[in-house]
Amino acid sequence: MADETLLIIDDEQDMLQLLKRSLEPEMGCSVITASSGEEALNILASEPLDLVLLDMRMPGMDGLEVLQRIRDKHSWLTVIMMTAHGCIETAVQAIKMGAYDFITKPFDHEALVWTLNKALERSRLLRENLKLQRHAHCHQAFQNLVGRSARMQRVYESVQMVAKTDLTVFISGESGTGKDLVSRAIHALSERRDRAYVAVNCPTVPENILESELFGYKKGAFTHASQNKIGLFQEAHGGSIFLDEIGDISPPIQTKLLRVLQEKEIKPLGDTKSIHVDVRVIASTNRNLPDKIRRGEFREDLFYRLNVLPIELPPLRERREDIPLLVDHFLQKHCSDLKKPRKSISAELMDRFLRDPWEGNVRELENVIIRGILFSPEEEIRPEHVGFREATRQTGDVLDETCHELDYREAKEEVLRRFHASYIGNLLANTQGNVTQAAKLCGLERQGLQQIMRRYGIRPDKFRDNTGA
Repeated sequence: MADETLLIIDDEQDMLQLLKRSLEPEMGCSVITASSGEEALNILASEPLDLVLLDMRMPGMDGLEVLQRIRDKHSWLTVIMMTAHGCIETAVQAIKMGAYDFITKPFDHEALVWTLNKALERSRLLRENLKLQRHAHCHQAFQNLVGRSARMQRVYESVQMVAKTDLTVFISGESGTGKDLVSRAIHALSERRDRAYVAVNCPTVPENILESELFGYKKGAFTHASQNKIGLFQEAHGGSIFLDEIGDISPPIQTKLLRVLQEKEIKPLGDTKSIHVDVRVIASTNRNLPDKIRRGEFREDLFYRLNVLPIELPPLRERREDIPLLVDHFLQKHCSDLKKPRKSISAELMDRFLRDPWEGNVRELENVIIRGILFSPEEEIRPEHVGFREATRQTGDVLDETCHELDYREAKEEVLRRFHASYIGNLLANTQGNVTQAAKLCGLERQGLQQIMRRYGIRPDKFRDNTGA
């Protein structure tokens, strides 16, 4: 963007001119240069900047000292360090001091441009966060859904479109992306808004009970059936029923649901007569149902009956521009709910938020914000208040041990692998391999934790075997 400004700080004039000539037209931003730390600080005091590319080794004030001065007075400014090959330990120290990233000399031009563009994206998000903090009262959520990204705008358009119909809606997305909120929004915007809305979390109801919960039963249908019971489909008559995580239901119940969708009628257990129900079905899943169909675990005909009006929710990592908005929303909401004074997020913590993979998505972010509100003793919430500092220190220690023989991307992946193996391994050891309990301890949804475990090859059975379970 033409209105963005990059400051390059290096004592080599030839390098400054080369970078300015090559980066300015290719990145479409203004490039200004400084040949010393002192000159750079004078520029910082007088001009608004979006990004700094800072050389590590300079005479007089070196790169680390300049970085510390920038962090002290311009904590929201994004800084990338340039360092000579073989000086990775110093670059890691710069990262710990608050630099966004580093690149080694001699560097590949395409890699440099890619890194700078990612850093500018980070700067835009941080600017948006500052704007939101100043004008938070101007924002209104769409039916309790928060986000202004293009992906979420498409979700809002889909919700408004499908709400006008009476057809079955199928919501897909990872755990924690807000499928329940989308379902409630569809009901609230539909003509059924004044009738019942019934939500069923299918995996939480035991299989032998789910059928009777959904369809009801007649007195004497089974042992302890001492009276008639109305099922949830009957309770939702005239309104909507939300079948959350429908991908986890058993084949026999899949067959009964298919009949409901085809015939608009149910048959309670033990009854010989069918009952007509007028219910709008909204279903959701975080599973890949086509894969389950290929494995014979989900009925193909039921999938196509459900997948009439599909809505796909993006994971948080694919709409990072919404993170500042979500952070501000959760700060307002939970400071009020917890009767705490209004708090803010430090630049360092926001930087972590914007980099995090968020395997648990919006729900995980909300849990982290709640912890920060409760555990921060001051107005500003910092990484250590939400438990991030220890993880960063562990990661740095691992990197120090492995970086000598690896390039940057390999070292980063190795850090993530070792961190997850250590962190999740401790959780599973403490819970004797119980994934559900481990997820509760770390604040993730079970499915989110399982995704991380699959990615890094962490097997819970190893911990059950070790404990004799």
